[in-house]
Amino acid sequence: MNNFAIIGTAGYIAPRHLAAIRDTNNNLLAALDKFDSVGILDSYFPAANFFTEFERFDRYIDKLRRKGDKIDYVSICTPNYLHDAHIRFALRNQAYAICEKPLVLNPWNLEALGEIEKETGKKVFNILQLRLHPSIIALKNKIAAGPADKIYDIDLTYLTSRGNWYFNSWKGEEAKSGGIATNIGIHFFDMLSWIFGPVTENIVHVNEPDRAAGLLHLQRARVRWFLSINYDYIPANLKQLNKRTYRTITVDGADIEFSEGFGELHTRSYEEILKGNGFGLDEAKQSIQTVHDIRVAPLTPLQGDYHPFITGGS
Repeated sequence: MNNFAIIGTAGYIAPRHLAAIRDTNNNLLAALDKFDSVGILDSYFPAANFFTEFERFDRYIDKLRRKGDKIDYVSICTPNYLHDAHIRFALRNQAYAICEKPLVLNPWNLEALGEIEKETGKKVFNILQLRLHPSIIALKNKIAAGPADKIYDIDLTYLTSRGNWYFNSWKGEEAKSGGIATNIGIHFFDMLSWIFGPVTENIVHVNEPDRAAGLLHLQRARVRWFLSINYDYIPANLKQLNKRTYRTITVDGADIEFSEGFGELHTRSYEEILKGNGFGLDEAKQSIQTVHDIRVAPLTPLQGDYHPFITGGS
């Protein structure tokens, strides 16, 4: 049984990590969040010590380490811009870091984390759960078995409606979230480059607070992509069903169905990490570079090929 701590306990994604720690038969000793609405702990680890101040949490983790009950893993579920600092905290305390996407906002920060890994002998693991989804694995195997010189045409559309609160939270600040492509798109970009190879050209057509779109050239694919948190883009037939999310990926016109099967992917991720098979800094690098380049790229005029949702099509 490994000892865990978690940083960021009150947010949306934390319960998946709490369940993964429990379901892999490990123990949570300490939890930190500046918000105290963390009754979710009662469902998983009611005996865990909870802190709202980082300084007291830091002192407790240090005391555990000095008396021989050190934390083995730190799970990090905090806002994107804090991941780098919290990963460093884990490594300095001789613990492995398990961190949500993105590991960092800028690709050069990965090099510094790599140096700290070498200094401490501990590793950073990124939750890239789409790589463990059965449908995505099947697609990767299919592409690998197909013609080596074929270039696939892909459309990625992800709409996940958010209310006005979004823009008043850290998610609405590009310096903290990395912008919409980072905040809601990075796991898709990682998955696509994992299957179709690295990015060879990154064209951005739209980059606004509530939507972003562009054209990615991968080694074996052309990807028209559109991401938005604006409810107005939800197709009319889904609005009639009170749906607020729309997610689709087509490969050469055929839909890739992967809407089911997400429930256990964090636990599967933890299982692989605990076996030494997790996704580290090198695996995270391509998607972090991709979203960074989207964030700083000049906009390209709408000409030639672009995602139809940009102009209200479907």
